[in-house]
Amino acid sequence: MRTLVIGFARSGAAAAKLLLEEGQDVIVSDPKLDFSDPKVQALQTKGVTFTQDQDEQLLDGVDQIIKNPGIPYTIPILQAAQARNIPIKVEVALAQPYIEGDWIAVTGSNGKTTATEMIAAVLRTQTTADHDVRVAGNIGTPVSEIAKTVRPTDTLITELSSFQLMGVPDLKPKIAVITNIYASHLDYHGSREAYVAAKMNITKNQTASDYLVMNFDKAEWRDLSQQSKAQIVPFSRQGNSTAGAYLADGWLYFREEAVMPASELGVTGDHNIENALIAIAVGQLERVPISAMRKALSEFTGVRHRLQKVGTYLDRLVYNDSKATDIEATESALSGFKQPVVLLAGGLDRGDDEMLLLPALKAHVSQMVVFGETADKLVAVADAAKLPVVKTKDVQTAVPLAFEKSAPGDVILLSPAAASWDQYPNFETRGDLFIQAVQDYAAQTQSEVK
Repeated sequence: MRTLVIGFARSGAAAAKLLLEEGQDVIVSDPKLDFSDPKVQALQTKGVTFTQDQDEQLLDGVDQIIKNPGIPYTIPILQAAQARNIPIKVEVALAQPYIEGDWIAVTGSNGKTTATEMIAAVLRTQTTADHDVRVAGNIGTPVSEIAKTVRPTDTLITELSSFQLMGVPDLKPKIAVITNIYASHLDYHGSREAYVAAKMNITKNQTASDYLVMNFDKAEWRDLSQQSKAQIVPFSRQGNSTAGAYLADGWLYFREEAVMPASELGVTGDHNIENALIAIAVGQLERVPISAMRKALSEFTGVRHRLQKVGTYLDRLVYNDSKATDIEATESALSGFKQPVVLLAGGLDRGDDEMLLLPALKAHVSQMVVFGETADKLVAVADAAKLPVVKTKDVQTAVPLAFEKSAPGDVILLSPAAASWDQYPNFETRGDLFIQAVQDYAAQTQSEVK
């Protein structure tokens, strides 16, 4: 069998290695391929063919394509493959046949990384020599990289993006989780309807023996849950259902049983209450004792680049929320603060309506520092909110300005409300450069970051 792998990021490398182990003839195509990359050279010595070409003749004799999730189906070689009826999948599809233990799959427009890590923290309270909890997927480690090492007695938790969900036709997790669904990645999917359909792929193959943990705080999401054949386990921060996990009178409950006060959570914000409710719902389905869940959630301190506390400097709290790549994520981040916020925002312009940020800005923000392709749009929103705003080059130059314009007791928050690709290869790089800029500013002013 011959497989063409399109895109040689980490997922492409993992896919090529697994395919090679299966005895397949593997070709990797990537226009940006670096032939000096040790990973390329190592796979070449084992028989993988590498090319920078993506001409249609590359499809001759190909039985299937494994593509990087972020590569759109509209590129010419994939259009040609579809015309030839060549199956196109992502590397998660390669891993699926090896997954024998409990499989928990998490998706959503916002919160899926934190929800995944919270679920892992709760379930890891029950690990033994014969039962481990593994985490993979969009969160960093490709599923196919670890699939063969996941034992039948283990639990695998995967964060899956809409891009990945389009390329795993046989996906069937025991527990599916949908944190929320907003309008996102419309430049990739073409319409909100197509994006929603991609998200709902997480449950399309589930049966009555499976579970769908679903946000019930919008009528649309409640309606979407009815598409699933799985048992619905709702979660609600707004009291829309008591049939699963929910918030009431400051406490987190599961089916009328009190779990813990929301004030004891190790992370702040309404969105983290929702993430905790998800973790509680999954924990209950996996029979984790309430005392263990309460301890795990109270000790959970967050995920890097998602409302990550960088430190306290000159009495300013500094947070890195570079993973906030859309408007809803930034709204959620802002809702977690009672102190005045100096907001650093801006990035790739996907055509979103930044005016949707107006209520959150009025409620939580004192000043703004903006950059990137969406800077001018954000200046207009700041003007509408009657907020002082400064436009600058990038996140590194934004940091000194944020400190200069803030006051003791303020929060300095990087929460861009946009993807990073106009200036940075990914949100991790953007967040790391923000943290480095904070540390550099501290060093230059001979001040201590606590």
